[in-house]
Amino acid sequence: MQTVGWPFIAKEMLDVGSLTFRELRRFHAAVYPGVWVPRDVDLSAVDRARAAWLWSRREGVVAGLSASALLGAKWIEAESPAELIHSNRRAPQMLTVHSDTLAADETQTIAGMAVTTPARTAFDLGRHSPLEEGLQRVDALMNATDLKAVDVEAVMANHPGARGLARLRLTLDLADGGAESPYETTTRLLLIQNGFPRPQTQIAVYDERGNLFARIDMGWPEYRVGVDFEGAHHWTDPKQRDWDVERYARLPELGWLDTRVTARILNNRRHEFLDRVGAALLARGCPKTW
Repeated sequence: MQTVGWPFIAKEMLDVGSLTFRELRRFHAAVYPGVWVPRDVDLSAVDRARAAWLWSRREGVVAGLSASALLGAKWIEAESPAELIHSNRRAPQMLTVHSDTLAADETQTIAGMAVTTPARTAFDLGRHSPLEEGLQRVDALMNATDLKAVDVEAVMANHPGARGLARLRLTLDLADGGAESPYETTTRLLLIQNGFPRPQTQIAVYDERGNLFARIDMGWPEYRVGVDFEGAHHWTDPKQRDWDVERYARLPELGWLDTRVTARILNNRRHEFLDRVGAALLARGCPKTW
């Protein structure tokens, strides 16, 4: 059996003799009708996007989360349905098809596929998703590209009657490409929605010699108050744990009050977290707005 690139259109491989029908059925499985991959492979979001594009007979435009994955954004779940803009709305399972109108400058080519531009991708993500999820997605896309809110606003001008524009405007107002994980976005949104001054992201902290010592996920440099989200790697990576010990010992010496937060705290003890941040800001002279 020849080695064939995947995903692939089964008929094309059979027609040129790269596979026999027996080899196809024995060693491969269908992702979408007519589109196959080797059995037992773990499909990434990018793999699923290509499979969806092949299902469209190479006529669809990769959009939404699929486009975001192709543009380099992180945190796109492999089990999420692929997304296309295409005229055939009778999509199979694990594929969402939109019939939206695209302007001529809202697509680009990536790996031979038509894909929505970063601005158009953000336009769709911000309209179709609930606020928190949409903000997480737009933050991740901004972090991966040089996308700016003004770029998305230009797309909005091309589609003044599109659904979801009010939600998109709010998302763009809150978006910040400095967020490096969905939980960082959620933390920032929680602070803003509870009346805290809007935090700055990725704050550089310098030591006594003027050397960069660390970056704080978000905070208020004018008050030297920071917030750091701690993901699982802070507990499972020994080197990370050692660095954390040094980091959090040194930050107060450099004049910073830094509050650490985890997913468990965000989910179960939000008020305690907000009280700690509020106390730190008040201690540094920030006028109370929350």
